[in-house]
Amino acid sequence: MADDGVKVTEQQKKARRARNIALALVLAAFVVVVYVGTWAKLGANILNRPL
Repeated sequence: MADDGVKVTEQQKKARRARNIALALVLAAFVVVVYVGTWAKLGANILNRPL
């Protein structure tokens, strides 16, 4: 079988990894902001909800 795929250089692999890490950090920061925002909005009442 011939491998006619795209050849990715080491520089491109490093750039892709850096973008992926940056995106993961931004996503994690967004999750933390939403979590903290939820706690700030609901306050201590978040623990006093009916189940």
